[in-house]
Amino acid sequence: MNAPERHPLIGTPVRRKEDYRFLTGNGQYTDDIVLAHQSYACFVRSPHAHARIRSIDTTEALAAPGVIAVLTGEDMAADKVGGLPCGWLIHSIDGTPMKEPPHPALAHGKARHVGDQVAVVIAETLQQARDAAEKVDVDYEPLPAVVAPASAAQSQTLVHDDVPDNTCYTWGHGDKAATDAAFARAAHVTTLEIVNNRLIPNAIEPRAVNASYQRQDDSYTVYVANQNPHVERLLMGAFVLGLPESRLRIIAPDVGGGFGSKIFLYPEDVALTWASKKIGRPVKWTADRSESFLTDAHGRDHVTRAELAIDADGHFLAMRVHTVANMGAYLSTFASSVPTILYATLLAGQYATPAIYAEVHAVFTNTAPVDAYRGAGRPEATYVVERLVETAARELGTDPAELRRKNFIREFPYATPVGLTYDTGDYEPCLARAQELADVAGFPARREASKQRGKLRGLGYSCYIEACGLAPSNVAGALGARAGLFEVGEIRVHPTGTVTVFTGSHSHGQGHETTFAQIVADRLGIALDAVEIVHGDTGRVPFGMGTYGSRSLAVGGSAIMKALDKVEAKAKKIAAHLLEASDVDIEFSDGVFRVAGTDRTKTFGEVALTAYVPHNYPLDKLEPGLNENAFYDPTNFTYPSGAYICEVEVDADTGESQVVRFTAVDDFGNVINPMIVEGQVHGGIGQGLGQAMLEQCVYDEDSGQLLTGSYMDYAMPRAGDLPDFTVETAKGTPCTHNPLGVKGCGEAGAIGSPPAFINALVDALSPLGVRDIQMPATPHRVWQAIQRAAQQSTTA
Repeated sequence: MNAPERHPLIGTPVRRKEDYRFLTGNGQYTDDIVLAHQSYACFVRSPHAHARIRSIDTTEALAAPGVIAVLTGEDMAADKVGGLPCGWLIHSIDGTPMKEPPHPALAHGKARHVGDQVAVVIAETLQQARDAAEKVDVDYEPLPAVVAPASAAQSQTLVHDDVPDNTCYTWGHGDKAATDAAFARAAHVTTLEIVNNRLIPNAIEPRAVNASYQRQDDSYTVYVANQNPHVERLLMGAFVLGLPESRLRIIAPDVGGGFGSKIFLYPEDVALTWASKKIGRPVKWTADRSESFLTDAHGRDHVTRAELAIDADGHFLAMRVHTVANMGAYLSTFASSVPTILYATLLAGQYATPAIYAEVHAVFTNTAPVDAYRGAGRPEATYVVERLVETAARELGTDPAELRRKNFIREFPYATPVGLTYDTGDYEPCLARAQELADVAGFPARREASKQRGKLRGLGYSCYIEACGLAPSNVAGALGARAGLFEVGEIRVHPTGTVTVFTGSHSHGQGHETTFAQIVADRLGIALDAVEIVHGDTGRVPFGMGTYGSRSLAVGGSAIMKALDKVEAKAKKIAAHLLEASDVDIEFSDGVFRVAGTDRTKTFGEVALTAYVPHNYPLDKLEPGLNENAFYDPTNFTYPSGAYICEVEVDADTGESQVVRFTAVDDFGNVINPMIVEGQVHGGIGQGLGQAMLEQCVYDEDSGQLLTGSYMDYAMPRAGDLPDFTVETAKGTPCTHNPLGVKGCGEAGAIGSPPAFINALVDALSPLGVRDIQMPATPHRVWQAIQRAAQQSTTA
């Protein structure tokens, strides 16, 4: 019996399977989970950026209605609860390990940033917990605060008493001598002072935890809005609470966005898990938006001096970068790797620059911890490279696209001077196609039309590259990673021929339930609806490293493919037995096993049933069942790339800038679902333009108070701020080292768009004498730049 004719699912824009439950309000998020005897938590948070905690009086709070417990850092210390670990060890240039001060789940002795949790109140209802939290009397001794990363190392104020100069590490990467020598012979040097502004993640769903202790087996179940539940289990169980994995189950149900901010182990997760045993009841906390602003790990916050050396023919000779990176008050889970391994290794960009040297000085300040945020080091690196290249082109009087073309890497594989090997790529076609779609040839006429209306118009480029699917584990370990970087996939075929896939990757909006199902359904020749995807539960999934760094398809999908290889190999043996043939003569495609060169066949469903009803089965050679799992550890990163072109119009009288055109052409290798990829790029561009135009986290430099603590002060992009994007995926260069040939796509838009916008803006303002403008380029900041340029022109 032959299976009906099927159309390939790989490369098809299949609508997302999961959207029905989301659009009908049937998603299940952590805050939706209510357990028997549920209690509720409210954290008491420091109003000071830096203060000694003299005492905490909980008497009045404990007497408040409905209060079950009030717990403090002293209680946790008495129970010997450890501090939160950092997952990546960086060494300074002199070989000394980075400073890792304690990161208590409840502040003990000192509070080190506004919002630092100093106690937790647990009550029968959320309102009772909030009311009682107001009654906790904390006697603080306010201390001076240090906020600005550029001056933290020179400050007399120490965030941690045992960390001199507030310095976590001073790290170097590349060949300094070769770089300095190249600068000495350069015909031209371009220099920029760059600030990569601090950002506050704003997922639709705030962070949430619901922890439950089971006395009968001395175990814990923790529901949490998290991107990698197995890593959370590992860090909290092994390093903080001292629990074996079998006694700690982490479940991350539907997660409403993450962007990196939900990768980490947070203090609230630890405090509530520990507290659930203390009170013998489940305890739940969901951040309100103000808490999210104060305590979610922030992103970016670099201050950089960057230089590009160029010879007389316009070829890049070397790049030299010095960055001060803000760690905040504590080391978050992956904080130390972001401005180092994930940043400096990408400073080659798409260009054949022979020598590069980067030095990173990481400092502690009295601010919220800083960690990975969409792109995690790659946007910061791309911004440095692409602002330098565009500025150099302007200084040299060269077309910025042509300067890029002259310096593109053209032969692959290519080993960069900062430690990566690009396996494949082809940058010229992306740039040429972007220019065509953006109608660059027609730009002079549009600029003139804007001029006639009293407006300034500019066009800017950004040719980005990123490294996705951090790998391999042995190399990452040598660079300081304290965990593996593999992924796990399990394929469980049921007797009816339907399939359940267990993946260590996690979805928080990426559409994995559709994309992974497409891979499996296409490979096995079954209906898309016959594939179920399970993720986010350490009690059901064998293991996994979660979702971050655009790794889901390249690493998680590859693990699934390896498990499918094993399923197919075993299924061929079963089919061979049924067809009385050798398994080497069995072909499999479109859901049908066929003896090569004959019309003798068995369907996948028939083989699956035989595996579980083994009446006619080679029991002497095979075990019953059809269930396989696989681990996949990549041999290299994947390297998506692309060319972005932004066009802006500026009102010089008000400083208001409008993005009037935005074109993105990306090389993502093979594409599984074009519709989902396009949506990822759209979202990334929106976030990137948000950083470039509007968003900035600001602390008062004297008091350390967060000045942008709500949407009244922190400007998120709205629909009216963004144009329709022209987005296209190039035919591309498939990745050479994973079975799907895929590269990551989730962060590309956020990486390529900020420099494209700023380059366009500077192009518009350059006739007025503006050479640079820092992000975010708000109307006020643009207006100020115009006024300064006018004053300098008048003075000259």
